[in-house]
Amino acid sequence: PYAQIHYPFENRDLVDKGIAFPCDFINEGVDQTRGWFFTLHAIATMIFDSVAFKNVISSGLVLDAKGNKMSKHVGNVVNPFDMIDKYGSDAVRLYMMTNSEPWDNLKFDPEGVAEISRKFFGTLYNTYSLFAMYANVDDFDPQTAQIPVSERPEFDRWILSCLNSLVEGVEREMNGYDPTRAGRLIDTFVDEDLSNWYVRLNKKRFWGKEMDNDKLAAYQTLYECLMTVAKLLAPFAPFFADQLYKDLGGPMDSVHLDRFPSFNSNLVDKDLEERMAIAQRITTIVLALRRKESIKVKQPLQTLMIPPVDAAQREAIESVKQIFLQEVNVKDVKFVEGAGILVKKVKCNFRTMGKKFGKDMKAVAASVAAMTQEQIAELETAGKLMLGSYEILAEDVEIISEDIPGWLVGNEGNLTVALDITLTDELRAEGMARELVKRIQNIRKKSGLEITDRIHVSIAPHEAVTKAVNTFGEYIARQGLADSIQLEANAGQQGGFAGF
Repeated sequence: PYAQIHYPFENRDLVDKGIAFPCDFINEGVDQTRGWFFTLHAIATMIFDSVAFKNVISSGLVLDAKGNKMSKHVGNVVNPFDMIDKYGSDAVRLYMMTNSEPWDNLKFDPEGVAEISRKFFGTLYNTYSLFAMYANVDDFDPQTAQIPVSERPEFDRWILSCLNSLVEGVEREMNGYDPTRAGRLIDTFVDEDLSNWYVRLNKKRFWGKEMDNDKLAAYQTLYECLMTVAKLLAPFAPFFADQLYKDLGGPMDSVHLDRFPSFNSNLVDKDLEERMAIAQRITTIVLALRRKESIKVKQPLQTLMIPPVDAAQREAIESVKQIFLQEVNVKDVKFVEGAGILVKKVKCNFRTMGKKFGKDMKAVAASVAAMTQEQIAELETAGKLMLGSYEILAEDVEIISEDIPGWLVGNEGNLTVALDITLTDELRAEGMARELVKRIQNIRKKSGLEITDRIHVSIAPHEAVTKAVNTFGEYIARQGLADSIQLEANAGQQGGFAGF
């Protein structure tokens, strides 16, 4: 830190007056602990009676995917330039920064780089592409007067709250010299909140013909999210972030010349974030139950049953039920007070509880296995429960729900959901209608039609298809932008309808 400014031959005041010394931060490999870190301190102590630096990141070693030291002799060396040529420098950089903490050894797996390239950069690029496609059609101008956030729909307020929580989190972690956690926060926001929730559930808002306030709010909200992510991403993926910034029409020549995003606490609504998180959790549970029985999401189901642990959870679920019901394609949710017809049981986590209870573990396990439904409910609600002289914490055990005839049951933490999987003829017909919409949209895309082009649809008669068209013809036409739907023999694409 003193040699870099040519002390004592130049810039003496910067060191003598403590302006540039001790330095704020240094970084070196763990193998330089004695040769660099300690030496700097030793010299600084002898000459200045001071430490040489305030913060340090001691980088670990790069190992192969199995945790072995890379060696040309063994043949497990990964050429970084091959990785950069294949996936790009940003993907390699972000993978190395987010895979493990800098001070831990990194098990370098090329498949991990491929996943970052596909899952993170691919997702972010697709989100931008969707925005750009519709924004160009509507001639969206980001300089248009902003609709006040308080007047925007709840979804917009939620994602902007998450965005500002992200800004706060990234700044906190970067100030704490932890780029790994900061990078993971950006990854989670882009994948789980922005792409997989906000964009997916609000895509229809971009379809309207007129630029009304709802549509404008959606554009302005998504634009702000993308621009802020570009700025937050700049230290992690400098090239991708710069291109995204320029494609969005950033005012500076480069994202690296613009200001880092600032946290706006006025836009943060933690209650809204928590309520939306419940909707996301319920959606995750139900979609997992559908996969378990191979029931497509396009197939409507009738009922969800949820036993809330308290009035607050019920109120939170009620406030977002329309969101998750639409997302999981279920028509109604019913609340079951108390244990209801759902039966739960508890399994011990012997790895953690064994260390905690030692020789008493056998007796504790027997007490846990004998827990009543009321005791399980208390454990879920309070997070802890006394069994004799033993305190059981919710994180010590796994609470699972048993399936009941005609239903599938899943849970995550203190949230339990039962899904009615009984299919009526009407539900099957509606499922077929949704399948037809999907296939019409695929044909539109393959045919190169514009998103505004109107079409005429001809479908060969089929028992399930005929019933779906007769019952849900208007829905199919509206979703497929079809002026007419005819049931008649044709020479179109062949397709089976297994599962309907």
